[in-house]
Amino acid sequence: MVLNRTLSFTVLLFVLCGALACTLGCGGAAQIGTSSPATQNVQFGHVFLLVEENHSYAEVIGNASMPYLNSLASNYGLATQYYANLHPSISDYFMLTTGQPITLDDTYTGVVTSDNLVRELNSAGKSWKAYAESLPQSGYTGGDVFPYMKHHNPFVYFSDVLQQPSQLSKVVPFTQFATDLSSGQLPNFSYIVPDILNDAHTGSLNQADSWLQQNIAPLINSAAFQQDGLLIITFDEGDLTDVSYGGGHVATVLISGKSKKKFQSTSLYQHQSTLRLILQALGGSTFPGAAEFAPAMNEFFQ
Repeated sequence: MVLNRTLSFTVLLFVLCGALACTLGCGGAAQIGTSSPATQNVQFGHVFLLVEENHSYAEVIGNASMPYLNSLASNYGLATQYYANLHPSISDYFMLTTGQPITLDDTYTGVVTSDNLVRELNSAGKSWKAYAESLPQSGYTGGDVFPYMKHHNPFVYFSDVLQQPSQLSKVVPFTQFATDLSSGQLPNFSYIVPDILNDAHTGSLNQADSWLQQNIAPLINSAAFQQDGLLIITFDEGDLTDVSYGGGHVATVLISGKSKKKFQSTSLYQHQSTLRLILQALGGSTFPGAAEFAPAMNEFFQ
C-alpha cells in the first residue's frame, strides 16, 4: 500500500486487521457467507453509489424518521453486518474508491496517485460522473464552500481526474443528475453525494430521508433502472463513539431489479467490498487496494 504520511503504521495495521476481519470474522461476531455459482458476476449497465454521513446502523434501521430508506431496506437488500473502516470521514471515502484509507486528515489537500475507481473504470471502457450537491461549478477542485464539503468527494483528489480536463469535466453539480436521468444520458457509474445539509451530517435524519425520496425515487422507479441499474446507499462511518471494526456499524442498502427481494445478509462486509462490487457489477476484473481480496457481495442478487 502507498499511504499518505499522516497515516501511521499503527493505523495501517488496524486497517489491515479490519480487512482480515472481513475474511475471518474477527472475534467471531459474524462470518462471511459463500455465494453459489448461480449468483456470481451479476452484470449491470448502470451502478450508483450514494453516501450518507455519520450515523450508526441502530440510529437508522427501524427509525421512524427515515421511512423511505427503511422501506428500501425492507423491500430490497440490507447488509445487517456492514462496518465502516475508520474515523474520520475522509478515510472511508477513500476506502470506497481506492481500497486504501490514504489519510486521516479531513483537511487533506494532496493528490492521490494510487490505483482508484476512476482508473479502473476508464481501463474497462466504462463512463462515470460524480454528482456533488452544492458543488460551486463543474470541475471545481477547491476547498469547502458550505454546504459542499470537498472531503466527501474523493474524485477531486485523483491524479487521473486532476491531470485530464476531459475527466475533470465529469465532476458536476447534482443538479445535472435529473437532466441526465430524463435524457437517458446517465453514465455507467454515478457517484452521488448530497451536501452536508441533506446527508445527515448537519441536517436531521428526516431531512436526509426526504431528500432521498425526492431525488432518488425517480431513479429507482424508472424503467431503465429496473432493467439494469444497481444503487448502493451506505454511510461513510458510524457515530463517532462507535468504533466497531474501525469505523462503526453502518446501514447499507442494495437496490436493484435483480436483487433478492426482502433479503437480509448476515455476512460481514466493509467499504472495500462495495468498491469490489461496483467494478465487478460493471464487468471489471481488477480491483484497487483491499478490494482485491474483499468478500464479494453476490449473495444479494438473483
